[in-house]
Amino acid sequence: MDTRFNLFENEFGGRFAKRFAGMGMLMHESALPKATQELVSLRASQINGCGHCIDMHVKEAAAAGESAVRLHLVAAWRESTVFTEAEQAALALAEEGTRLADAHEGVSDETWALVRKHYDDDQVAALIFLVAMINAANRLAVITHQKGGSYEAGMFATAVAD
Repeated sequence: MDTRFNLFENEFGGRFAKRFAGMGMLMHESALPKATQELVSLRASQINGCGHCIDMHVKEAAAAGESAVRLHLVAAWRESTVFTEAEQAALALAEEGTRLADAHEGVSDETWALVRKHYDDDQVAALIFLVAMINAANRLAVITHQKGGSYEAGMFATAVAD
């Protein structure tokens, strides 16, 4: 399966993609811990089957010092002992916010209460935008058949800076 379309090489797509990527970089300025950002992005990308984004977030997390054990256990975080209660709340929000069509309630009151218990208003705002942005990025990459495997840590920041 070949890549269908390069959004960055198209004039309109490139302008839009650059702004979209810039919003993603803004997330790094938030008070939401970097590890949480990568874990949430990785989990949503796993659910959506986005190899490109899984590749990116595993490598960015590893470069930031995340352990291989935690990265391998993200897919089974409920059956793991390596995530904090706050990270579990964020992962639950990522799953429920990603699987909207699978659950008539969307994000459950229980998950929302856990998120509010562990994160302040700015971090909650960052989490909400992060879940929305990673789901949009997954869709862009899946629709255009972007492949995983060739990403190198730091490539995203470099591409946005150009």
